[in-house]
Amino acid sequence: MAKLILHMLSPLKHMSPFDVNMALDAGYDSVTPYTNVTLEEIEPLVQDAMFSRSPRDAVRTGIFIGGKDAIQALDMVERAKKTLLKPFEISIFADPAGSFTTAAAMVACVEKVLKEKKQRSLSGTKIVVYGATGVVGFSSSVIAALEGAHVTLAGYNGPERVEKATHEIRKRFGVETYFADASDHEKVLDLLVNSEVALCAGKAGVQILSAEDISKAKNLLVSADVNAVPPLGIEGVGLHDDGKELPGGSCGIGALAIGNVKYQTEFRLFKKMATSDTPLAIDFRDAFKLARELV
Repeated sequence: MAKLILHMLSPLKHMSPFDVNMALDAGYDSVTPYTNVTLEEIEPLVQDAMFSRSPRDAVRTGIFIGGKDAIQALDMVERAKKTLLKPFEISIFADPAGSFTTAAAMVACVEKVLKEKKQRSLSGTKIVVYGATGVVGFSSSVIAALEGAHVTLAGYNGPERVEKATHEIRKRFGVETYFADASDHEKVLDLLVNSEVALCAGKAGVQILSAEDISKAKNLLVSADVNAVPPLGIEGVGLHDDGKELPGGSCGIGALAIGNVKYQTEFRLFKKMATSDTPLAIDFRDAFKLARELV
C-alpha cells in the first residue's frame, strides 16, 4: 500500500510543531513542512503533490494549511480546491494556529453547558466575543453566528478592526454579526452585562474579565476562556472547569476543558483524512460537527 504523505503549508517562518506531532501520531508516514508559502504558490505545490501519484494513491496524499490568519487560510483552501483535478484529487485540511479546532471546541463546550444547565441553545443567544480579531475569536464568532446566535465582536483597540471583521463574515458566510468598542473596562463590562455568553479568546496571560465583572452580569449564562497562561482570561474560572457555577449564577468553562476537546478534534480530523477512501476538504465547519460529538 502507498505511504500516507502529508504536505504542510504555512505562510509563516515555521510550521507549528504541535500540528506536525498531531499528524504523525494520527498515522501519516511522511510529514513535510513548507514555510513562507504565498497564496500564489499554492497551485504549483498542490499540482506537484497531486500529479506525482497515481489516481489510486491520490487519496493517500494530504495538504495541511497552517499559519495564524483565518482569512488567509480560507483563501489558500479555496485556491487548493480550485487546483484539484479528477481523478487525482487529494485531501485538504486547514487549521491556522489551531484556531478552527479550538474555536469549534469552545463553542461546542458552551453549547453543551447551555443545553444541560440552562435549557438553552445557541440559536438566539446573545454572545460577546473578546479577542475577536484573533484567529480563535474570529472563528468562534463565525461558528456561533452560523448556529443562529446574536454575536458581537468586541474590539479591545476600538471598533474599526472588528467592524471590518463583521463585513468579512457577512461577505464570506452570509450571516450577520455585530461589532462594539471594548477599548476600556467600562465598555467591556457594559457588553458583558448585556450578553448571555462571553467567549474570551484574548492574548495569553491577559485577564479580560474579573470575578467582580462576572458577578455583576445578571444576564450571563456561560463564560468560556481559552487562555491557559496566568493570569487567566476570566478570574474565578479554573483551567479544568466545565460548567462550574460562578457567583451570580452563570457557568464557567476553562481553557484545559476546551483544550481537551480541541486536541481530540484535531487528532481525529487528521485520522479521518488519513483513513478516508475519498478526498476530503476540512475546515472549521467540519471541526465543529466533530467537536459536538466529542463533548
